[in-house]
Amino acid sequence: MRIEFKATSFPSLSGVDMKVPVWCMTPHRGACLHRFFDTCPISPSGRYLALFGMPFENRLNAPGDLGHVVLIDLQTGEERVVAQTAGWEPQLGANLNWGIDDHHLYFNDVDCQTWEPQLVQLDPLRGTSERTKGGVYHVSPDGRFAAAASLEKMIRTQIGYGVLIPREKIGQNIGAPEDDGLYVTNLNTGERRLVLSLAEAARYIPELDGGDLDDWELYGFHAKWSPQSDRLIFTIRRFPRHGAMRFNLLSSDDPKQQIRYDVLTLRPDGTEVCNAVPARHWEPGGHHINWFPHGKKLSMNLGGFANELRFVQVAAHGDDLKLMHADAIGSGHPTVYPGERNVLTDAYAGEPVAFEDDTVPLRWVDLQSGRERCLARIGVRTEPQPNNALRVDPHPAWDRSWRYVVFNGVAPGENTRRVFLADLESVVNSSDQ
Repeated sequence: MRIEFKATSFPSLSGVDMKVPVWCMTPHRGACLHRFFDTCPISPSGRYLALFGMPFENRLNAPGDLGHVVLIDLQTGEERVVAQTAGWEPQLGANLNWGIDDHHLYFNDVDCQTWEPQLVQLDPLRGTSERTKGGVYHVSPDGRFAAAASLEKMIRTQIGYGVLIPREKIGQNIGAPEDDGLYVTNLNTGERRLVLSLAEAARYIPELDGGDLDDWELYGFHAKWSPQSDRLIFTIRRFPRHGAMRFNLLSSDDPKQQIRYDVLTLRPDGTEVCNAVPARHWEPGGHHINWFPHGKKLSMNLGGFANELRFVQVAAHGDDLKLMHADAIGSGHPTVYPGERNVLTDAYAGEPVAFEDDTVPLRWVDLQSGRERCLARIGVRTEPQPNNALRVDPHPAWDRSWRYVVFNGVAPGENTRRVFLADLESVVNSSDQ
């Protein structure tokens, strides 16, 4: 698939730190972001870019605050608001995902009368929409299904990724409930099904075997389809139960509240469950697991092999956890390029590979030699930033042709987040890639 991109419709971002062509896709509208590093925000035809527009950048949103679904025409540069939604947070917006074609765009909303999360199917070209209960985290690449944990409960472990409702309305998972877990919605029929309960998931977590589950609170978080739509990642987060209603535990320094992570993989019908990355591997630090392009292995940053993060890989069924390269430093949100020789990633402002002025690199890492190139340098902070969830993560995401990369950032001299497009054709086609 070739994207319908007309470069002259967008201003270029030039400078000594730009080693590849980069364009600003939102020159007229600030406070925009694309979803995540595992999701292509460009429509199936290659003509449109779907983004989320924040109504403000200087504070966290409250339940009922409305953001915007923004459609960018990649030929003309036209920016158009096609929907409003209360189902968002500042890191992934409303979890915008394209479906089978340009007439199927999915995102979250909240019914502010009942405070129930909703999945919206929007035709952004005709303006029609349909709603079902539940919500969406990730749509399968074949456009048939949407997967999500309980989006309103994500705030119990981390701000930024689900939907907001009043805190008194958010359920508490004491132990591993039978009626919460990983949900899959059939996007043709609207049928939503609990395919793996947290009670069932707990059976695959070694530390919980034989213990009292009521000593813990368990919540689902990331739900990610494989590129072939035949398997899912489901991340389980848990922390010791102390009775109090607690939120955003990732920001806590209290060792008694330490979050434990387990990454399960499974078939879409809930079978063939395995714990691919048990919690013991996360203890030295780690983040951002993702599928390899062929869907047989997982990639992530992990700290157990050195004194700092490294890129690691593991088979989808949990075998053969190992380094991708002994010396290549892990960072940000890594994606393995087809052929498995290279990784594209960004960085957090506090990681060793970041610069000291709230800018970070887009890194192109050769997994054979360990050498890397900084393809672009972009700002990742707006002021004021009263909460870390308001940081600007680039989340570099490939288009379906594996040529273009969409990422978030703050341009030099500005104080608003925008969305950028980089052309990596010269990089991926170079003889020394």
